[in-house]
Amino acid sequence: MNATTWKEKLSAIRDSFSVSIAKSPAESPEAIELHFLGRKGELALLLRDLKDIPLEERKPLGALGNAAKQEMEAKLAGLKGAAGPAGPVTGSGLDLTLPGWPFPKGSLHPLTVTLNRMAECFAKLGFSIAEGPIIEEDYFNFEALNFPPFHPARDMQDTFYVDLKDASGKDMLLRTHTSPVQIRTMKNQEPPVRIISPGRVFRSEAVDASHSFAFHQIEGLYIDKHVSMADLKWTLETFMKDLFGSSAKVRFMPSYFPFVEPGAEVEVSCVFCRGKSETVRCPVCKGTGWIELLGAGVVHPNVLKACNYDPAKWSGFAFGAGIERFAMLLFGISDMRMLYENDLRILKQVQ
Repeated sequence: MNATTWKEKLSAIRDSFSVSIAKSPAESPEAIELHFLGRKGELALLLRDLKDIPLEERKPLGALGNAAKQEMEAKLAGLKGAAGPAGPVTGSGLDLTLPGWPFPKGSLHPLTVTLNRMAECFAKLGFSIAEGPIIEEDYFNFEALNFPPFHPARDMQDTFYVDLKDASGKDMLLRTHTSPVQIRTMKNQEPPVRIISPGRVFRSEAVDASHSFAFHQIEGLYIDKHVSMADLKWTLETFMKDLFGSSAKVRFMPSYFPFVEPGAEVEVSCVFCRGKSETVRCPVCKGTGWIELLGAGVVHPNVLKACNYDPAKWSGFAFGAGIERFAMLLFGISDMRMLYENDLRILKQVQ
């Protein structure tokens, strides 16, 4: 091959490249680049043919070839930029490089969905959300809630202590409930108070179908003048029926909690066996037909005094519930441990 023939071939390649660029986006930039500049592309093969041309003519021809290559690369870069980072776009604005339908999408965790629904129900009743620290002082977690030192009620909650001290030298702990948020709120806010306090809590308990050592709670507090047990009963019944439907059955059973007097356990009818399990004992309600969901009661005067509220002027009610148990009822999950196993068959049900 002589120099004249080589120049003619280079000119033909440049013309062909210009035609291909003009047709874009019918032809993708990647396909044009591969055809002309790839290892076996037209320009690459032509540059290899320079070895057959006499040395004195090879240098200027090589300069022409490199200039053509740089020009092509610049035009291809501009073409790719016009196509955008996602790839070539058709005249209708449709990106043909995107994956096809259906687009895979994630979903909220059942506990998040449950918490959001519960918060919405209480928001309708005028409650706002308050938060507090997970690593807590003994004063806020126990003492201000009428758990004096060596009180036997402290044994009701097996506690995880951490290697930190508070200002009084007592060991700090992982909070066993979100009630400390209520104390912190009352100490920083004048009544009336109407809050819920959701969050993670920790207790040294054996893990089974309805218990865990790390779980989530939502607690509520209402402080105002002339608040009674009747207000608590109406509030929780309204909340339960809003969450589970008007057919949900709710009952209150007497119970003891140091920070309320009187206290009650709030139960809802079991959604798994409906109380009709005669042959196989329901593992969730233990065959009783009822599931305990909340502890509640009228705020103890000692708690009001600890927060500098006058019990003769102010009264209120408080309640607390495990979010996991509500999630089990809402989504028909019979074992709490399933909520932490990251099984997509469970998670995908909540969308």
